[in-house]
Amino acid sequence: MDERIRLSSNNRMIKLYKVSKTVPSGNESLTILHSLDLTIPDGQFTAIVGPSGSGKSTLLGLIAGLDAPTSGEIRIDGEEITRMGEDELAGLRGRKIGFVFQSFHLIPSLTAFENVLVPMEIAGRRDARERARQLLEDTGLTARSHHYPLQLSGGEQQRVAIARAFSNEPSIMLADEPTGNLDSRNGQHVFELMLEMNRRRGATLVLVTHEHELAKLADRRISLRDGHVASDSLRGDENAREDFSAEELEAART
Repeated sequence: MDERIRLSSNNRMIKLYKVSKTVPSGNESLTILHSLDLTIPDGQFTAIVGPSGSGKSTLLGLIAGLDAPTSGEIRIDGEEITRMGEDELAGLRGRKIGFVFQSFHLIPSLTAFENVLVPMEIAGRRDARERARQLLEDTGLTARSHHYPLQLSGGEQQRVAIARAFSNEPSIMLADEPTGNLDSRNGQHVFELMLEMNRRRGATLVLVTHEHELAKLADRRISLRDGHVASDSLRGDENAREDFSAEELEAART
């Protein structure tokens, strides 16, 4: 049986099949990711770690459809995003994917409430205003809901970003160094909040982080090195070895 067909039997997953990413570098080319095969099951909290330049953020951008691989195939819930146009990708992200980035990416001219509200209004949700209020309450920001981003601390801005990311109830949450611009206390609080909200909603969480203490809390930890998977292990596996296959990891969880 063709590997791609076999890996498609359970659609509620993130699947990468032989995914590579190469970019121009002067007169030559640089391969950031080398023929990756990965399967991330529905509901799993996966941490991606590795040194700078190992391909972590590139991998997250490919999963999100913000960038296209040079070769290979990516499927989200059974949909092959590598064949989609920009409009289809935007629709997929609006329906299924939430983002939390290191730099918050809030709209400075909008209040916290309005920043959370906008994605739901675009999606045409009738309960948008009520849900925005609830999300800000869940993130402890009710009293700050009518403040603009520049009036908020870094931790508060990231909490607004988390509320916004969960606004359309995504099945997949992608977080790229979400605590990187925060001090340790605020970073820990933001991480715990994101994890609590994610578990409450049963979404798949993929976290890129350089903080190994946070990565230890994940169900699974993937370490990248020079664009390759250096190790892939499940939490609590004291005898974790390098380069687990996706099938072995799925079997270990069941």
